[in-house]
Amino acid sequence: MISPENRPDPVSTPALDDAALAGLVDAFYARVRADDELGAMFNGAIAPEDWPAHLARMAQFWSSVMLSSGAYHGNPVAAHMRHRAAMDPSMFARWLALWEDTARQCLSPQDALAVQAKARRIAESLQLALFFRLPRVQNAA
Repeated sequence: MISPENRPDPVSTPALDDAALAGLVDAFYARVRADDELGAMFNGAIAPEDWPAHLARMAQFWSSVMLSSGAYHGNPVAAHMRHRAAMDPSMFARWLALWEDTARQCLSPQDALAVQAKARRIAESLQLALFFRLPRVQNAA
């Protein structure tokens, strides 16, 4: 029997397109900006006049991730590393909860499952890149 963690990712449908992903991104970040836990960090990291460009970039990111469009050219780890001091690993759980809820509201059930599965893997990868450090080994003398 396949455990939930080992199930293959749901496959997005042909209805999932750039317009649907852009709508999801816009709705999600509207919630993030107003969120008690995440809003201050995101609003502190992105100036009000920079939000339209950020939203467009995130739509390109999700287009690349979900549709293999190649629209995004960037380094997500480096972008997040600049804000590491303001982040806590627990914030990723809140980010995922908002993302998953927004996906359920904006997309078909199958497409919501597909973007949710990708987001979980992305969040895990970012957390490892930002916060996981092997302990230093002391030289035995």
